[in-house]
Amino acid sequence: MSRKHVNPLLCGLYLFAFGLLIIACSDSSNPNIRQLTNNDADDVRPVWSPDGTQIAFQSMRDGIGEIFVMDADGSNIRQLTNNNTHGWTPAWSPDGTQIAFTSERDGDREIFVMDADGSNIRQLTNNNASDWIPAWSPDGTQIAFQGSRDGDYEIFVMNADGSNVRQLTNNNANDLKPVWSPDGTQIAFEGSRDGDSKIFVVDVDGSNAN
Repeated sequence: MSRKHVNPLLCGLYLFAFGLLIIACSDSSNPNIRQLTNNDADDVRPVWSPDGTQIAFQSMRDGIGEIFVMDADGSNIRQLTNNNTHGWTPAWSPDGTQIAFTSERDGDREIFVMDADGSNIRQLTNNNASDWIPAWSPDGTQIAFQGSRDGDYEIFVMNADGSNVRQLTNNNANDLKPVWSPDGTQIAFEGSRDGDSKIFVVDVDGSNAN
């Protein structure tokens, strides 16, 4: 089968899913895969900055998961977090000035946010459950996340400063990995309500869950 045409968007989704820090795909006759990081630790979960000039990622290079950022060509790697607990799941704000992430620095998984240079770290969630995988709304005013506050994972949304937390889903299965629609009116997520993982969508006010 011919593979002369490769959709770079599909390639990007593949890279994110498997945590590989490479930035391009092409057909087999003209390989264009470039390795951006090179060390003995795992570098995973790459996320492009909104302007395409930088890539945030999580790395185990200091023995525990921390958030790093580099220029899009792999140069100028900077460590943004430095804590004795894991930092995961970096997510750029739409304007590129902030990065939300997950950390266990208070004893369980919570959502934090920092400026894009690693300064001004603020804790947004604070409870005895696991809150993680933050996702910014397109206008930057809200953050969706998955939380286990009722015993299994549900989808929540809060204001970007951590206020006004609302639970959008409520069932006995896990609802995971929220993704905003481009117009900010809906959130898609992964749910295992019938035993297998399926894709669902809910309005941002929690209505019309499908």
